[in-house]
Amino acid sequence: MSDPAPRPASAAEVAALAGVSRSAVSRTFTDGASVSARTRAKVMAAAEALNYHVNHLARGLSKDASRPVCLLASNLTRPYHGLLLDALTRRLQAAGRMAMVINVSTDPQSAGAALAQALSYRASAVVVMSGTPPADMVTACIDAGQKVIAINRGEEWPGVHHIRIDYRRAMQEAVTALRAAGCGRIALAGSRKGTPSLAAREAFFIEACHAQGIDPVVWRGDGSGYAEGQEAAQALLQGQAPPEGIFCLTDLMACGLMDMARDTLALAIPRDLCVIGFDDIPQAGWAGYGLTSFGQPYDRIAARVEEILLGEEPASRLETPLIWRQSVRSAKEPPRG
Repeated sequence: MSDPAPRPASAAEVAALAGVSRSAVSRTFTDGASVSARTRAKVMAAAEALNYHVNHLARGLSKDASRPVCLLASNLTRPYHGLLLDALTRRLQAAGRMAMVINVSTDPQSAGAALAQALSYRASAVVVMSGTPPADMVTACIDAGQKVIAINRGEEWPGVHHIRIDYRRAMQEAVTALRAAGCGRIALAGSRKGTPSLAAREAFFIEACHAQGIDPVVWRGDGSGYAEGQEAAQALLQGQAPPEGIFCLTDLMACGLMDMARDTLALAIPRDLCVIGFDDIPQAGWAGYGLTSFGQPYDRIAARVEEILLGEEPASRLETPLIWRQSVRSAKEPPRG
């Protein structure tokens, strides 16, 4: 039978070894607390000898900056969600804050139980990372008295701090870019998924087309991934007058559409077809795609979260830069006649 795992040393044991009071140990590990250099040295030596570590979670229950930040996440295998999670956790750790991730992609009962457990830790805030986590989970956090930060959500909950992207400006730029490339017939590869971000991109793209006198062809799939991009290519590009330019709601859709257009339909990109995506995932920059895409401001989103945690309330929407690559013709490069 193996020996049981060693029990973590307690502050009382550190105090006994150092020959000081329990309160002296507490003051030693509290920023700004008064403790003599001699006492500090004795406590630190005892702590090192016993491999003692402060339980910041327990100590932080009454100190907002020490309590964890709960991240409600979903679809973490998708590039956008993984990149946003990376930016958030790096920013929080640099600020000395601990992040607790609740994956809501699991079954509702399991996700609800995990959220209830997280709320019991009295998190300093709950960050809803996208439009996918269900509204009832967000409401549960609000009802529990949590500070809630919502990223790209469409709902307007009282007291919730919102971080949103300027999708209207981005979609105006997308339509302008396709027109400048000589695309007269323009299409949208959309989705019936209906998350706030996808719905906003679709609505503003159609609005921008109408503002420039274009009636776009709209196709919608069940999701917003690679397979839906392949389906969009088959549906949009095999008619008598296929579009010359297509905006895809996500880069994954754009990658699927480009592969199907080139490999199955024998179209050349950008000579026969211009394609723009959204998210600027790493695959967009691969040589096989060279996808023109709007870059998600991951680091700026993470910075906004930190600002809100510090009590600030930035109001402006974040912009998404258009990253130019080879999937869109330049204005000097005419389409095939």
